[in-house]
Amino acid sequence: MNLSIIAAFAYGILAIVGGIIGYIQATSRVSLLSGSISGLLLILAAYFQLQGQSWGSILALLVTGVLVVFFAFRLAKTRKFMPAGLMTILGMLALVVMVNQIVALR
Repeated sequence: MNLSIIAAFAYGILAIVGGIIGYIQATSRVSLLSGSISGLLLILAAYFQLQGQSWGSILALLVTGVLVVFFAFRLAKTRKFMPAGLMTILGMLALVVMVNQIVALR
């Protein structure tokens, strides 16, 4: 198992947990739904990477990229570190790991 799979899985779990926390604190169904969908897509991408499917890494990269852009805009709008700043930083870290893995495989 490589670091890209771990990054996709961990960021997926974090997205799901964040969606649940958003629902509990603000009763935001949008947070629950978007966190669950994006988290499950990342976990699915990690699973397909584990099975040797190269498109799993592309899916993980795309979902993580969308989340980073979303949370960066949210951070710029609210100026609150939690959760937008944390998710942006961790997402960028996950992106670096994923891109590094894709480049290393080529």
